[in-house]
Amino acid sequence: MKLEGKSAIITGATRGIGKQIALTLAEEGCDVVINGNNEELLNVVAEEVAKRGRGCRVVVGDISKPETAEQLAATCLEAFGKIDVLVNNAGINSRFPFLELTFEEWSHMIDVNLNGAFHACKAVLPHMVERKSGAIVNVSSAASKTAHANASASYGVSKAGLNSLTQKLAYEMAPYNIRVNGVCPGPIETDMSTQWTEEYRANITKKIPLGRLDKPEDVARPVAFLASDEANFITGETININGGKFIA
Repeated sequence: MKLEGKSAIITGATRGIGKQIALTLAEEGCDVVINGNNEELLNVVAEEVAKRGRGCRVVVGDISKPETAEQLAATCLEAFGKIDVLVNNAGINSRFPFLELTFEEWSHMIDVNLNGAFHACKAVLPHMVERKSGAIVNVSSAASKTAHANASASYGVSKAGLNSLTQKLAYEMAPYNIRVNGVCPGPIETDMSTQWTEEYRANITKKIPLGRLDKPEDVARPVAFLASDEANFITGETININGGKFIA
């Protein structure tokens, strides 16, 4: 169990990648605090965590608001006494072409995808610095590194900013034995992908050398590794998880 005895905060854990990260960390021995906007879905995840024998607390709230991040940190400290891991997974997407993209939509994307991670890091890092220990994993996207017809410019920019934040924080936090890494998933098989046409799915899949889409567990397992002591000499990296899409 890579994370036995540790505690983690996971944002955006109601479904998909975030939910699977919470369950995988629990399976590896980690107590978790999960966040999202849908209390009903979060409670379902909490029940599944409990079945795995780990503690779980639910914090409902918008991660683009600093008070939500502060509540997450306070809840984790109160429930489990420490914060070992932060996974910044919360994110939204849009598909507006640039000429149709409003400033309001642009700002909302940055608020959730990038400012949300900023708020969470600001809330958690003072505790990690005091303990001289911790790991942060940021969930970015392949769209941060290449243009994609299925993602707006605002989405790609927000995730590229997250990659840069990953490197900067890794550099600044290294003296405190705090590691900061990220993952860049490609197209993911989730409930959102069920809306795709068969033609669209086939076109995406044929561009992936391994011949299939990512699954949430394909992302969750590397996140658990990066959060664990097994990765104790890895920091400042953002790992592509896309079946080889960038080599084709």
